[in-house]
Amino acid sequence: MAFTSTALRNTMRKYGIAIVLIFMVIFLSIVKPAFIGANNIFNVLTQSCIFGIMALGMTFVIISKGIDLSVGSVLAFSGVIAASFGQVADATEKYFPNMPVLPVIVPIVIGLGIGALCGCINGVLIAKTKIPAFIATLGMMTVARGFALLYTSGRPVSELVPSLTFLGGRLFDESEHIPAIFKLPVPVIIFFIMIIVSHILLNKTRFGKNTYAIGGNITAAEVSGVNVSKYTILIYTYCGLLAGLAAIVFAGRVGSVHPGAADGYELTAIASTTIGGTSHSGGIGTILGAFIGAMVLSVLRNGFTLLGVNAYWQKVAEGVIIVVAVIIDMRKNAKRD
Repeated sequence: MAFTSTALRNTMRKYGIAIVLIFMVIFLSIVKPAFIGANNIFNVLTQSCIFGIMALGMTFVIISKGIDLSVGSVLAFSGVIAASFGQVADATEKYFPNMPVLPVIVPIVIGLGIGALCGCINGVLIAKTKIPAFIATLGMMTVARGFALLYTSGRPVSELVPSLTFLGGRLFDESEHIPAIFKLPVPVIIFFIMIIVSHILLNKTRFGKNTYAIGGNITAAEVSGVNVSKYTILIYTYCGLLAGLAAIVFAGRVGSVHPGAADGYELTAIASTTIGGTSHSGGIGTILGAFIGAMVLSVLRNGFTLLGVNAYWQKVAEGVIIVVAVIIDMRKNAKRD
C-alpha cells in the first residue's frame, strides 16, 4: 500500500497538470460533444498560440529565476511597427505613402528585431546594473507601450497585405474539399515549430544548460565558469524575440494591430508557464509543461464559453489555478529542501 501511495504521489507530482488537462477534455467532451469537433479543437489550439509562444520564452526567463512583465507591451510595440511595413498599397491610413508593397519577410524581420531588441535591453539592464528583473521589465512594459502609442498616435495599423494575414489563417481555404483535420491553422504550425526549437535549445544546447544553472544557483554557475551576464542577456533577448514572433502571428490573426493590444498577455504567459510546472524558485521547468499550461488555460476559456459561463468567472478561475499552482510548487520545493 505504501508503495502504491508513493507511486501515486510521484505520478501526480510529475504528470499532475497533464492529467488535469486530460480530465478537462474528457469532461467537456461529455458535457458538450461539440468540444471535440475538429474546428473547435483548432480554435482551442489557435487561441493558445499567441500567449503560448510568449510562454515558451517566459519559461527560459523563469527557469533562470527571473520574470518578464514587458512581453505584452513588446508585442504591441513590435506589432504596430511591423504592421506599418506590411500595409497594402492603397491603405486609407498608410504610414509610408510613397513606399511600395514590401516582401512579407521585411515586416517579419522588423517585428522579430524590435522584440529581440527590447528583450536585449531588459537583459542588459538586469545583468549590468543588477536591478531586479521585476523593476527592469516593469519599466520596459511602460516604455514599449508608450512608444507604441506615440508611433501610432493611438490609432490601429490595419489593411495588411494578404501574405501577412495568411500567417494568422489556415493552410487551406475553408471552401476546399479536404477533411477539416488537414486545414491546419498557420499559427498552430508556427507554435509547434517553436515548441520544438525551444525544447532543443533548453535541453540540447549550452544555452539551455546554463539557463538551468543560473536559476539553480547563480553563485555556483559563476564559479563553474558560466558567463552569467552574457547568458542573462541571451535569455531575455530570446524571450523578446518570441514576443516579436507573437506580434506577427497576432497581426496575421486580427488583420490589424492596435497600440493597446495584448494588454495583460504577459500575465497569461506567466500563468501558462507557472501552471506547467516551471518553478519561480529557479532551475526547474520544461517546454512541454509550458505548452500544457497554455492548453489548460485555452481549454478552460473555450469550455466556459461553450457552457455559457460569464466571461468574468474565467478570470476568477484563472487566478485560482495560478495560486494553486504556486502553492503546489512551493510545497514541492520545501520537500526538496
